[in-house]
Amino acid sequence: MGFATRRRTRTVGGLGLLAAAVTVGAAAVAGPAVAAPGAPGGGSGERPPLADHVVLIALDGFDPDYLAGGAMPNLRALATRGAISESTGVMTSITNPSWSSIATGAWPETHDNAAYFFDPATGTAVGQQRDLAVPTIAESIRAQGGTVLSSQWFIVQNHGAAFGDPAGLYTQPGGDCARRTDDAVAVLQGQPVMSAGTAVQMAGIPDLIAVYCDRLDALGHADGKDAPGMPAAIAEVDAQIGRLVQATKDAGIFGRTAFVVTGDHGMETFTQGMRNELLAAIAGAGYQAEMLTAGQSPQAETDAVIVVGGVGSLHLVGDAAGDPAAVAAIEAAVSALPHVVAVYDEADQQAMHMSDKYGELVIEPEEGWSLGAAPSDGVSGVHGVSRTMSTVLTLAGSGVRPHHIAQDPRHIDIAPTISALLGFDAPSAAEGRVLVEALRPH
Repeated sequence: MGFATRRRTRTVGGLGLLAAAVTVGAAAVAGPAVAAPGAPGGGSGERPPLADHVVLIALDGFDPDYLAGGAMPNLRALATRGAISESTGVMTSITNPSWSSIATGAWPETHDNAAYFFDPATGTAVGQQRDLAVPTIAESIRAQGGTVLSSQWFIVQNHGAAFGDPAGLYTQPGGDCARRTDDAVAVLQGQPVMSAGTAVQMAGIPDLIAVYCDRLDALGHADGKDAPGMPAAIAEVDAQIGRLVQATKDAGIFGRTAFVVTGDHGMETFTQGMRNELLAAIAGAGYQAEMLTAGQSPQAETDAVIVVGGVGSLHLVGDAAGDPAAVAAIEAAVSALPHVVAVYDEADQQAMHMSDKYGELVIEPEEGWSLGAAPSDGVSGVHGVSRTMSTVLTLAGSGVRPHHIAQDPRHIDIAPTISALLGFDAPSAAEGRVLVEALRPH
């Protein structure tokens, strides 16, 4: 059965302004101005929500090329009530930092989630982790009296959604995209769902429903971006989108629900590795380098460690730590390698709003290449580089203007836009903007 929707009036506060200005045509963003926190007018007005509910469908590894050839008819049908565009992500374009920016509206330098770097405090390499220095949209909505369902959108677990919490519920761990969709459909039908082994009944339909699917990412990593099974996987994910749309219709809330469908990053295929050449180039510059995986520590004689996650985060250690001459010599040697397309120093990283957890240099390989070894089976998928920052963004439904494409949307704009749709303040550390050009005016 469906639950009656409720109309709300909420105070809509301002959003943080970007340190670097982003130019957008005035005609494209016609709409109410967005003030920064503390600025005159920030948070002083009241506006009704544009939607009673938002369904966020979070598709890990949703490369824009996966929409080619008329794929995903359910998504395309939904987009007739809005539009499809591409969202620009963050560096590094790895899962956890990317979802962290989507969830918080903040750059990695602010939320400080990073992946595949060396931690000098512990002396070990780090893989992915869920640390967040600022609130997520789930925490923000909860703090303002709203409710959230996270069907395994892991980045908000214990950051606004938790096992057993009927107002901010995190569902039973595990399961594929269909199982996670099952949980969201059950909540839309007013049924309890399992959460860490306990059946939990939510009190009505949540303001935000987030459903996470990682099928595309898992297949891409295993068999490359153009894996033989990718068309079937894309069709399966699209089928779950169709189920979620139908469930809102069955619950009687379709007309008051906005849909946001997006990914965290794209995907590339690599077949070649340059591990030996990279280490030899650094040795030729007079420094001993070592590649580490998560949990490993360097040898005593090591001058530079490299942790690879698409790109390579290079950190000086031991006697070389803090030596600008070592940075310059290694950068020159690495930049000269034929299959390295970019080496980002600390100034470059700051310009890209990267977390300061990365090393003195971040090395980016050419497409088709890994900084590590070649894949054992001959082909594999990878992301983390600047080329895989883009992903699909679809805004549709209640409060969205049909056929009005968001202008240059970024991951950091998604949380502010969802907040605006629901009539809530954006997360307190959000640095993005509301995509007002894609929304109906109040």
